[in-house]
Order: sequence, then C-alpha cells, then structure tokens
Amino acid sequence: MTYQRGWTVAQAAVRVMVDAGVRNAYTVPADSFLELLDAIQLEPLMRLVAARHESAVAFMAEAEGKLRDRPALLLGSRGPGVYHFATGLHTACEDETPLIVLLADPPSMNLVGGGDDELDQLAFFRPFAKWLARATTPGEVPVLLAQALTEVQRGRRGPAVLAVPADVWGAPFDAPLPAPEPPPERSGALLRSADEVAGLLADSRYPVVIAGSRARQARDELIVAADKLGLSVYNAYRRQDAFPENHARYAGHLGIGIPPRQLDALARADLVLSLGARLDEVTTQNYRYPGPSQTLVVIGPNPLPTRRRGLTVRIDCEIGPFLRELCAVAEPRTRRSSAANAGTHTFMTPPDTRGNALVHPAEVVRAVRKVVPEDTIVAADSSNFAGFVHRYWCFTAPHTQLGPSARAMGYAVPAAVAAKLAAPQRTVVAMVGDASAMMTGQELETAVRYRVPIIVVVIQSGIYGEIAMHQARTHGRLSGVSLGIIDFASWARSFGAVGYTVESPEQLEPTVSRALHHQRPTVIDVRTDPDVVAPDIRLSALFPRTRPN
Repeated sequence: MTYQRGWTVAQAAVRVMVDAGVRNAYTVPADSFLELLDAIQLEPLMRLVAARHESAVAFMAEAEGKLRDRPALLLGSRGPGVYHFATGLHTACEDETPLIVLLADPPSMNLVGGGDDELDQLAFFRPFAKWLARATTPGEVPVLLAQALTEVQRGRRGPAVLAVPADVWGAPFDAPLPAPEPPPERSGALLRSADEVAGLLADSRYPVVIAGSRARQARDELIVAADKLGLSVYNAYRRQDAFPENHARYAGHLGIGIPPRQLDALARADLVLSLGARLDEVTTQNYRYPGPSQTLVVIGPNPLPTRRRGLTVRIDCEIGPFLRELCAVAEPRTRRSSAANAGTHTFMTPPDTRGNALVHPAEVVRAVRKVVPEDTIVAADSSNFAGFVHRYWCFTAPHTQLGPSARAMGYAVPAAVAAKLAAPQRTVVAMVGDASAMMTGQELETAVRYRVPIIVVVIQSGIYGEIAMHQARTHGRLSGVSLGIIDFASWARSFGAVGYTVESPEQLEPTVSRALHHQRPTVIDVRTDPDVVAPDIRLSALFPRTRPN
C-alpha cells in the first residue's frame, strides 16, 4: 500500500483508480466535485474528458470499458441531469461492461437545506448496478473505491455506483491507500469441470459453441479449441468479434433476421456450450435455442436462462483458463462444419446493387470495409442501418465491434470518441443512421476539441426505417416517421470537422480514402435509398396491395 502524507480524498481516490488501470474520466463538469476534477487534471496518467451531454458521456465510459475490459470513470453531479446516465448504465449492465460511476450526494454538512427533498440518485440506479455504496465519511471514499474496482472485474462484469458527499473531496486523507483484491487463483474445481465437459464432448455428435461477451478475452483459446475439438462457433448478438467470421469453423451471428439455413448447425446440435454469452431473446432466436433435447453448458458467470427446459450445467469460471484445461484433457475430434460455414458466407455476401439509382446501404458497408484497415473499430447503435453492418461487415480482428445489445440509440458517435481516446493508434468508424446522429452527434465537437480523428458515416435515409416497416405491415400507412434532410457535411464543418456528401456509389471509396488521411474528425453524409429499410426488405413491398374489383 502507498502512503502519502498531505493528500486530499480526491488525490487519494485518483491514485487508487490509476493504480487499478483507470485511464479516462468522463463527465459533464459540475460544481459537485471540483476538487476531484482538479486532481484528475493534475494526474499525468489520467485524462479528464468533458463532453456535451450526460447520455453521451455515459456511452463513452461504457464503450471504453467494453473495449479495454478495464473500467473507465463516469462522474455525475447532483440534479436531474444525472438521470440521463440511465441508458448508458443499462447498457453496461446488459453487456457486462466494467464501469465505475461516482455520483454526487448532498454535502455531509448541509447548511442550505433541501437535501431531504432530493431524489435518491443511488436508489434510482440500483436496477442497473452490480454494486452500490454510499460514503458517509471522507476516509471511506478510497476504501469503497477499491471495493468497487474489485467488484466490477470479478465474476460477471458490470457498473459499480458510489455516492460521495459533495464536500468530502477536499478533506485530508492520511492513511495507507487501499488496493483492489487480486483475482482468485485457479482451483482444482476448474480441472474437474473441464473433465466433465470433455466427457460430454466425447459423447456428442454435433457440439456447438455460442461465444458471448466474456469470450472476447479468450479469443485465441477459443480458436484453438474449435480447431482441435471440431466445434462450430456462433457469435452472440452484437458480439461478432468474439470469434473471427472468416474462420472455417464459424457458423454465424445470432442476430436479427437470421435465415433458417444459417441456424441449421444450432438446430442439429445435441450439445451447446455457451461461453460467456447472455442468452437473451435475440441470441436465442426468441428463446427457441437451445431446445429441451439439447444439453446446455453455461461457462462463465452468466445467469442461467429463466425459460430453459432441458439438461443444463453451469460452470462459473473465466473462459480462457477453462478452454486451456479443456484442450489439455479432451480428445481431438474432426467434425464437419462446411455446410454451416458456406451458408453463413452466402448470407454475408452483399447483393448486386448496380441497378440502384440511389446508394444502397449494403454498398456503404462494403465500400467502408474494403478501404479501412483490418483492425478498424466499428461503433454502431440500434438504428435500422445497424442490421446492414451486422450482416455485411465481416469482423475478423479482435476488439473491433462496439454496439449495445440492449439496442440503445445514440450510442455510435460517443462510443467512437471514447474508442479513439482509448486506442489512438487504431482507425475508428461510427456507422450511424441520421436519426441516431442527431441524438448524440453534438459529441463531434468533443472529438474536435480533443483532436480525436474519428470517421462518422451517417446513413441519411430521411425516415425512421424500423418504425416505418412495422407501420407498413400493420396499418398500410406511415405516421410520424418522415425526417427532414440535413446537410451533415456543413453541420460537421460548423464544429471544425471535415464534411463530405456522397450521393452515388462511385463516390464512396474515394471519400473514405480521403477521410483516412485527415487528422481531424470527418463526417461522411451518405444519401441512401429510403425504400431499402433492411437487407432483404423494401418498404414499398410491405404495403398491402389493392385488391381488384
């Protein structure tokens, strides 16, 4: 433990976080933690990122935690603005993202009144937090922070929320610095579990893996296991960088709109290994898989599926050590996966769009994917355009996908800013629809201010595509889904960024190539065909046809 006489609580808290690997603090600055802001600003190993809106800053912190698998710091003040954190914390909870959240509580010595009338911010975030605590004295703050840092990286990841009175940050702290607890050492239970699964694999004819969030950290071990044991591997919803999509044993992405042929390997499986996957509605294809006759082995700290019928085995451990033990004790097997792999790559092949008068969204994904480096980080949110990214990008390098499984809109631009701050040597692209771009796109100014050269590709269709699909199918008419056309290129230039407008497929690749050479953020405004609302769906085909008299 480190001991430094004369430190304040703020300085001690910053040192605890720096020693634990926290490198960025995200906030909309407020007067509830002035001493903490100053301590962060003076710490050479930590950066203070001041953004424009609380919802965006929460997405930034979550995206960095997801990318680095180490927590970022999110600071929230007193007052209603902090409730904008809710979507970001919900995303961190659902996606098992380590995150430290410091909320400002009323002063411990409240001389102006009003404290009893304030909403309990800590209680508000209880449904989204893995761990919550409230500091009541200055000396508790560093200790509770060390506990929070332990909890967010042990077992199932998630956000830790600590409420701190606004007047304690400047108080003296004259005690040894606490430190997070180290991860537990490997035990004999791990070997026994590997032996058990090896036996199940020996008796299985068609074993299948679903790779989830925690499998990202064990990607190399998963590739070795898939090759040695003959495992077909699916990636869970929006976890497409967990296993390379160009690998011969890749069976597909369990996303939205997956055709039956791509699900064939999962439907035939007699054994399903869930590696750190959250078996949610989308990943399980509306809770259809695994079926009652399929043995399910849940590996990792994820909870068991509540709607599950059939034999289920849970092994609560980290994915990487388990896979290494499994490969050491299991007999090598050769199993065919060519049919599932071929079906997947047929599904991922972009259509022929040469007959389109307007830009087809699939062409946008194809062009960007072709031009940018292999390890480009792609941030996308839940706009309808994300479906094109999921289907046509082909994620081959590790830690390249940032997207919320909870389908939050407005995620892509803030996530891209945080990703570039966390990994400045890599290319970062935000693929975003025009509706989502206007929700948190003001963080482009944050990118300019911090000199973060991200590329934002705005797919401008002028319509809320997903809602329009449902309206056309249900009512045969549209209501409230038309959007105005925005000059996003001029909008970008008003912030000090570079702006381009693309209105034909031929302009796509040259424009993306130019964007890669800028040292400023770049926005590419692509005017796409509003009739193409999903990879296999045209809006005009959804309206009921008038019956002849």
